[in-house]
Amino acid sequence: MKAISYSRYGSADVLEYGERPDPKVGPDTVLVKVRAAAVNPVDWKAREGYLQAGLEAVFPVVPGWDVSGVVVQPGAAVDEFAVGDEVIGYVREDFLSRGTFAEYVAAPVRTLARKPLSIGFEEAAGLPLCGLTAHQVLHRTLKVREGETVLVHAAAGGVGSLAVQLARHAGCRVIGTAGPHNHDYVTRLGGEPVEYGDGLAARLRDLVPDGFDAAFDTVGGEALRVSAETLAPQGRLASIADAEVFSYGGHYAFVRPDAEDLAHLAGLAEQGIVSVHVDQVFTLEQAAEAYRLNEQGRTRGKIIVTVPWED
Repeated sequence: MKAISYSRYGSADVLEYGERPDPKVGPDTVLVKVRAAAVNPVDWKAREGYLQAGLEAVFPVVPGWDVSGVVVQPGAAVDEFAVGDEVIGYVREDFLSRGTFAEYVAAPVRTLARKPLSIGFEEAAGLPLCGLTAHQVLHRTLKVREGETVLVHAAAGGVGSLAVQLARHAGCRVIGTAGPHNHDYVTRLGGEPVEYGDGLAARLRDLVPDGFDAAFDTVGGEALRVSAETLAPQGRLASIADAEVFSYGGHYAFVRPDAEDLAHLAGLAEQGIVSVHVDQVFTLEQAAEAYRLNEQGRTRGKIIVTVPWED
């Protein structure tokens, strides 16, 4: 099969397009013919070696954890999916090697859900990692409740945009940091945009004088510090970007594959309650260019890589 892979840690220059062996299908996996895969910041951080303390790389590594596609072969013990089923998945193992930037991926059933029929493969590919992250942080870590006020950083990004939508669906007031060019977008999502940068803490206190019930940090550094400063006395804090959150009494979160959570998100997408904005689309051969764009950190929604499809 054709795939993107890398044989050493490094910049996007180490990514190569070429032939890789077809995946083997285990008893509780299905072979998915990939239609689209999403680029996530964690992908290039892993490629550059920042995660090697916790995720061993078995080179060569095919990157990518998000996928949408069609089942072409179920494993011997699989009765959840059949040939022809359209699926989405957050296909993460506890090591780096067999990712989704390829024509095929062998996906454990615990990582999959049925694709929402009302959206295309490109949008669907952007839902799993970001949607699961937002859902798990809001509902399991922060335990947001109706009527609370929630701060979401980088509210126009992949995780942030879904967090805004999910928190609003939970009945929360949502304040989202974003650049001025994304304020209209954050408003359309249901959030109240506020510009990040110098003076952020003061702007947040003007909007929410009593402090936030919950703050969701997706950036780290100064954003994390400001989040801690603007919490209500009993406010809760979580970060997916900076382990320094522990020093503020908060929680660090790393998304987990969960078929039930993913099916729940797919249902919300089917109903039009949450959506994924596709910023740009690249072909599999252009994956290195897609990664370079993602590394700039200015993406609205998701960058998607598509795989040529032949019946």
